[in-house]
Amino acid sequence: MKLIKALIFCLCAIFATSIACADDWPVWGKDKSRNMVSKETGICFDFEPGELKADETVDLSTTKNIKWVGKLGSQAYGNVTVGEGKVLVGTNNESVRDPQKQGDRGVVMCFDEKYGEFEWQLVIPKLGAGKVSDWEYIGVCSSPAIENGKAYVVTNRCEVVCLDLKGLKDGNDGVFQEEQVYIRPKGSSDPLNPKLDADIIWRYDMRDELGVFPHNVTSSSALILGDRLFVATSNGVDWSHINIPSPLSPSWIALDKNTGELIGEDGSGASEEALHAAWSSLAYGNLEGKDYLYWGGTDGYLYAYANETRQNDEGFDLFNPLWKIDCNEPHYRVDKEGRKIPYATPPGPSELIATPVLYDNKIYCSIGQDPEHGDGVGRLSCVDAKSGVLVWKNTEIGRTISTPSVADGLIYQAEYAGILHCLDAETGEVYWTYDSYSRIWGSTLVVDGKVLLGNEDGDLLIFEHGKEENEPKAINLGAPIYSSPVVANQTLYISTQTHLYAIGK
Repeated sequence: MKLIKALIFCLCAIFATSIACADDWPVWGKDKSRNMVSKETGICFDFEPGELKADETVDLSTTKNIKWVGKLGSQAYGNVTVGEGKVLVGTNNESVRDPQKQGDRGVVMCFDEKYGEFEWQLVIPKLGAGKVSDWEYIGVCSSPAIENGKAYVVTNRCEVVCLDLKGLKDGNDGVFQEEQVYIRPKGSSDPLNPKLDADIIWRYDMRDELGVFPHNVTSSSALILGDRLFVATSNGVDWSHINIPSPLSPSWIALDKNTGELIGEDGSGASEEALHAAWSSLAYGNLEGKDYLYWGGTDGYLYAYANETRQNDEGFDLFNPLWKIDCNEPHYRVDKEGRKIPYATPPGPSELIATPVLYDNKIYCSIGQDPEHGDGVGRLSCVDAKSGVLVWKNTEIGRTISTPSVADGLIYQAEYAGILHCLDAETGEVYWTYDSYSRIWGSTLVVDGKVLLGNEDGDLLIFEHGKEENEPKAINLGAPIYSSPVVANQTLYISTQTHLYAIGK
């Protein structure tokens, strides 16, 4: 009897430990530090994605260790978030879920976490501005933020919307009651489908309210602090990459998460010096009892702010920078003759698109440009999170839109050229590099002793976590991987351009 009780106790302890290690991934970067590192263990890295059927869905009988697969549109750049039993991802409308809503639109899809059943979708008409502000077929590029039965999303229309995680199935909640009108492109009469359509609680239009001019796409993932919601606006240049249509519009704002009302806006003035677009999301840290907000600027500077506003002479509530630091080398901006180096040229300056990451009271961030601009000079910076003093820099790393991961004193930074770098987080010493010979858009994930990274060839690269150089295992998923791997509740999620895989034994 004592042996049986001891065995039961051990089994319960093991079960409790596995549950304690499991966790949601409710926001871009997992938490407010934006550092994509998970403490979960028992993750399955031995899987086969299977074969496609005639309707382009995956034949699950041909897979190995795949729990479920969700069919996405033809392009998916928005990173997966998982929370409260739901899995959310941004895509386009090329895999039509509602036959009565055809054509190019932005889409946020919601799946059941356990079984992968499609639950509802937010279908968003295009702005009609084309590539300049809402690039055709790109879809929704932002990661939804999940909290307390709601999801907060930045749409392709440069709006912030608060959604009911249950969709319209439990009724139309909130102050916003115009879903029937919202889903319709001009000149159409698409009907609302309570079984499939999203329930919008509130909506804030950054173009109408703030005069924002989004460049190419609107891309930002919300940061939630108490009752405040922080999002970047994507305000930027026009098609010429020279003219800034709205230089006085903010690069990021804070809203009341309950009502959608404006609380304050960025007071840095970065929009007046925008190189491209304000795409970088905000990070947060509490240092010695004080709140700090961190943002990678569209002007190429890293900024830190207190979580408080001050009213200026014109009556605007502004978050004013505590410090800023140029993440470009001086010779990226001006040549030896003192001439300004043109933007979107290989030797020219870059903005910050990747999200700043907080780790051990330091901020890690890299500069880069829209992949359309190609390769160019870059820099990975390590900055004291409190003072803004540069600790070290590495200029051998080229342009990137990938957010770094920092774990156990090591930093992993991918660059657009297809190279992954492993460095010492304290000194910047390079331990190893690996060239995948394929473009990299997404970011690394460190979990269960591995480092995961997808590339444009559709390979999921699985490295051993550590300072010793190693050859990765590569699993091809059949379509480009432009988003980042995430782990939630002992399930690995990989989103390709066309499918979302939930991986686990």
